[in-house]
Amino acid sequence: MHILLAVDGSDVSSRAVKYVVNLARQLARPPRIVLVNVDLPLLQRVAVTMGARAVEQFHAENAKIMTRDARRTLARAKLAFDEELRVGDVASTILEIAKKRRVDQIVMGSHGDGPLRGMFLGSVSTKVIARGTLPVTIVR
Repeated sequence: MHILLAVDGSDVSSRAVKYVVNLARQLARPPRIVLVNVDLPLLQRVAVTMGARAVEQFHAENAKIMTRDARRTLARAKLAFDEELRVGDVASTILEIAKKRRVDQIVMGSHGDGPLRGMFLGSVSTKVIARGTLPVTIVR
């Protein structure tokens, strides 16, 4: 089994990591895991003011912080994983990586913002489910 595990450093993201660890214990062979974090791009004006090097450092530091707990949890469980740390539209990038990596399943957390907020803003998990063709496990 090949799993894309999308994380953002939140509590629900940590629960998604624990879900994958528990799933791995039930499988006959350890799954291949790709740990994914997608950071939203900065506003153009902010990026220009900061400069390319500072923007790159900003996103690298964000990715490091948002994946720290997931990396520790997977390492403690002795589960090998690859990482994809990107900047872009979160849902589209997750689906792009899933297709490129030919994963069997996407696992991610959902903050459960509620139907009204989700209707106006849309959630990443809803977009991934709606636009994708793979099984998606949403952990709350």
